[in-house]
Amino acid sequence: MPKNLVYRKSRYGAVCIPAWLVSDYPNGLNGRLNKNLLEGFIERVGDRGRVLEGWAPQAKILGHENTGGFVSHCGWNSVLESMSLGVPIIALPMHLDQPINSRLVGNVGVGLEVLRDSNGRLHGETLAAVIKKVVVEATVESVRKTAADMKEKLRSKVDEMDEVIKEVMSLCKIKNNGVY
Repeated sequence: MPKNLVYRKSRYGAVCIPAWLVSDYPNGLNGRLNKNLLEGFIERVGDRGRVLEGWAPQAKILGHENTGGFVSHCGWNSVLESMSLGVPIIALPMHLDQPINSRLVGNVGVGLEVLRDSNGRLHGETLAAVIKKVVVEATVESVRKTAADMKEKLRSKVDEMDEVIKEVMSLCKIKNNGVY
């Protein structure tokens, strides 16, 4: 979980954005968030959004009814949390498994990837356009619907797994004369 979040509201919900996207400090800012944002940024955000420095409860934020999208590096835990909570993903992979996870997010239809230029660089305009597509534009309503459908599919699988676990536990109990 990134240590800093910028939480931005729109009319379709909020977007949870790791603040390392707006800084040069991928390991956190240790009290320096305000020094690394554009001058007046926090004031401009005002009550339209929230800037948090330090640890933030990612699952709680993603589970909030007003969260309309999640800018994620696409680490596997973040992808699973977002999908299980039905939040569309704005995929911004960095390295390791993240590019593969990002492609999966796109192929499954629960998010869109922010593409880099031919030099491998990210641009704010491209990020903003993908956020707008996922959170605001009706043409990508299917991403939000697919994310919501995925939440229900995963929830039903959890119920199925609960039944399997109960069955395995009962078999263990029978084999061990009532002792787990």
